Amino acid sequence: MYGTVAHCRIKPGAEAQLLAELREFEQAHVPGAVATLVYRMDADGRECYIAVAFRDRAAYLANAQSEEQDQRYRRMLRWLEGPPEWHDGEIMAHLGLPEQSRQPGQPT
Repeated sequence: MYGTVAHCRIKPGAEAQLLAELREFEQAHVPGAVATLVYRMDADGRECYIAVAFRDRAAYLANAQSEEQDQRYRRMLRWLEGPPEWHDGEIMAHLGLPEQSRQPGQPT
């Protein structure tokens, strides 16, 4: 897998709008997209990290170079204090959850 982690700062009162933009990415069913995680930092609730995973580097690059992604990115910028700091790279492992973390009734 391959992906990116973005470090950004949300404009005051814009968290809901940012999350709505990110949900639109999920609903677009971008080829090769696997998961999106959004972290709000404890130390500063306006600071966040967005991690996006793709099946492979080719799928990531195809999305990153697409006009549709450029439009999504420009809409997302409206809710941030400035451009995100991006960190791209190979996802070395997806480790999952330990057995004891499963909820009752979940398959094993």
